[in-house]
Amino acid sequence: MSGSNPPAIVVSDDLKTWARGITRTVLRTPFTRRTWSELWFFGVGAVVAALGFAFVGLTMVAGVALAVTFFGLALIGLSLRGARRIGRMQRWLARRLIGEAIEEPDPFAGRAGFLGWLQSTLRDRTAWRAVAYVVVKVPLTLAGILVAFSVWFDAFTCLLTPFSGSDQPAVFGLPRVFVPSGVLRPFRGGPHGLEIFLTGVVLFFIAPWAVRVVISVDRLLMRALLTPDPVTVRVRSLEHARAQTVDASAATLRRIERDLHDGTQAQLVALAMRLGMAKEKLEDTDNVDLDQVRELVNSAHRSAKETIVELRDLARGIHPPALDTGLEGALATLAARNTIPTGLTVSLSDRPTPAIEAIAYFCVAELLANVAQHANASQASISCAQHGRWLRLVVRDDGVGGAQPSDVGSSSSGLSGLTDRVHAVDGRLDVVSPLRGPTVVTVDLPMHA
Repeated sequence: MSGSNPPAIVVSDDLKTWARGITRTVLRTPFTRRTWSELWFFGVGAVVAALGFAFVGLTMVAGVALAVTFFGLALIGLSLRGARRIGRMQRWLARRLIGEAIEEPDPFAGRAGFLGWLQSTLRDRTAWRAVAYVVVKVPLTLAGILVAFSVWFDAFTCLLTPFSGSDQPAVFGLPRVFVPSGVLRPFRGGPHGLEIFLTGVVLFFIAPWAVRVVISVDRLLMRALLTPDPVTVRVRSLEHARAQTVDASAATLRRIERDLHDGTQAQLVALAMRLGMAKEKLEDTDNVDLDQVRELVNSAHRSAKETIVELRDLARGIHPPALDTGLEGALATLAARNTIPTGLTVSLSDRPTPAIEAIAYFCVAELLANVAQHANASQASISCAQHGRWLRLVVRDDGVGGAQPSDVGSSSSGLSGLTDRVHAVDGRLDVVSPLRGPTVVTVDLPMHA
């Protein structure tokens, strides 16, 4: 149709805002501190990588060649110790220059004597992982020089070439691939000189992102190879959980001892005294006061029943009798006794080991107690299901939320105590409790421990 206008292209405000944000970021990036810190980290890291590879490569190759002798093994040990120090230096550079805080591995703990030192060194997984980092860092550095560092170099050479009077920019990286050869002609004051300068401007704003890509890959390598060995971390975590469990068990034993000494033992002593007094009165057959004897026997009977109750409570704290029929019956007992209406869902095809059953029981008991005391909830639910070799317990409530493992209980009770108890068998406890609820606590336990 004649006279009609083409449809207008409508650009949303969100797209405009996004485009402005991207443009602002690109224009600001070359002038930020992070950009120059990353460039400095790349340069220093390249030197460290070159020297480290030369040292590790020479000593390792020489050590392997002479491995039949103690001197060769000593060279391999020296190479590993050097790789460990290179890894420490790399972590320090990452922390100071690019803000990458990498956890330090455990210090090297060598045994006494040369053979002990050599054996400990050859078994040092942290050192071998550092060797792997040094080896992998070399091709990454070479690729970074060609792909990333060269962009900076070419950007400055293109920016300065029109004013230097040289024949052409001294490019050696990506620009030679992406920039047309006609652009890289000698500057004669014509349009080609302006094209060279504009090419330098474009490369100047691209260069930080090229270096950032290489640094991102290096971050991944450091996290994978320069962090503490996963096996060591696992052992350390289990040792900590075991120590916490041992401390909690010792505290429980001390509590039982106090309860027996101050409660049950005192009750039994009083019971023996009353029975002894009744026996003395019965022995005096001429002056038997049956009312006094009857009172002493009744008192002894009451004391005996109270002692039985105390002993039952102590035994229940050590091993709940409800577990004798299995975990399903024990959880049903806990749900029925809870002061808040509590639903129960159980789906088990195999029975866990007694130790896992006890941990599961005490976890649910503690969580229900927390719900009753702190959650201000109107209802709760318990879910117990088997997933392969794992047992999953989920306790929910519709309370006020805000529960945190560090806020409730102590090292031997509450959520903190449950966490230590669960970690002791290589399990996991997760708490999701936003303010105003609901609270969901998930406990994953191995079926056999």
